[in-house]
Amino acid sequence: MQVLITTMEGAARVFAGDYAQATLSVPADEPGNAAWVVTPGGAWCRSLYLCGALTEITEVADVLYCRLADPTGAFDLVAGGRRGVVAGQIRAIPVPSFVAVTGTAQLYRKGGGCVVQVRPEFVETIDKAGRNRWVIATADMAIARLEGLLSAIEGTTGDDRAARVVRHYSLTRENLRDMAAQIEVALAGACTVPDAPPATEEDISAAVMEIIRTESGPRGVSVEDVLTKAGVLGHTQRAVLAAIETLITNDDCYQPQKGYIRPL
Repeated sequence: MQVLITTMEGAARVFAGDYAQATLSVPADEPGNAAWVVTPGGAWCRSLYLCGALTEITEVADVLYCRLADPTGAFDLVAGGRRGVVAGQIRAIPVPSFVAVTGTAQLYRKGGGCVVQVRPEFVETIDKAGRNRWVIATADMAIARLEGLLSAIEGTTGDDRAARVVRHYSLTRENLRDMAAQIEVALAGACTVPDAPPATEEDISAAVMEIIRTESGPRGVSVEDVLTKAGVLGHTQRAVLAAIETLITNDDCYQPQKGYIRPL
């Protein structure tokens, strides 16, 4: 299904790995508007447009807590209201599914640290091609922001926003190189090699099993992490889920709890 809302005025596109590290909140100039959540990668987030895999939905009282995974990590979505429109949209979506989300960035202090979340305002299912287009567009914007931050580090720009980010996060060129590497990982999962032969079911199952073995801890490994890491290798969500089902059926793996898988 084509996304009905693909752009919003002022909507930021940002990767989860960058957003999750945000510790800077800047009040809005206009009374009544939400504060900006500012990431180490230079994204000033108030309205957000995100795409990824909806991998988890948990309902506590009247609040839905959801995870939206992209190739760099996951966003925490929080939707309130048992009868709310957005909550109803989310409940109607099977997990896992690729979705597009428009929402509001939120940051608050808790226990001496920072918690960053997204309050979704619209959620709709998309296909993997739509998710990949978002990854590519978001990578372009992220790279442009890094270039602005580099200019701020070198003192060759008058961009006050970039300078503020550099000061708050004490950014160095090495930090920017690490962020660029994260963007490269994201692109690896979205860009395919045209001449590459298609992977067989056996190839995908073997790759998924290797990820499960390598990443499993005491609780096993989350399906979300398996999807993300297999996606970087170029495997589709549907193929990975089918491989997981086959591995469970063949008693190679089991589910110790909902959303996790572990080798036998």
